[in-house]
Amino acid sequence: FVPPVGPPALVPLYFQWYIFYFAVQRKQWVDLAWMLSFYIRFYLTYLPFLGVKGTLGLHLFIESNWFVWVTQMNHIPMHIDYDKNVDWFSTQLQATCNVHQSFFNDWFSGHLNFQIEH
Repeated sequence: FVPPVGPPALVPLYFQWYIFYFAVQRKQWVDLAWMLSFYIRFYLTYLPFLGVKGTLGLHLFIESNWFVWVTQMNHIPMHIDYDKNVDWFSTQLQATCNVHQSFFNDWFSGHLNFQIEH
């Protein structure tokens, strides 16, 4: 059994492209320069060790998908109300939640499943 990788691969690839498009469209040249410097440093660091396919795999599939799952599992289920005038700290507590503690969740998220304490 080989799981399909096409559709999940399109999401990080789309977001990678869109952040560059957004920076150019808004003429945010400093942000664009910082983003380019990240990609240059990332690929110069990993390319000698992993090669082209390994570095692209790390960046587009493993790192991007892992980051999205880990960060979003603590934020998406929460209700955010923009109309109330609430202090920053209270808003942060209302917009995040802890994820059920288990061996897998602790390991997979690097203990970021305790988002409120984080």
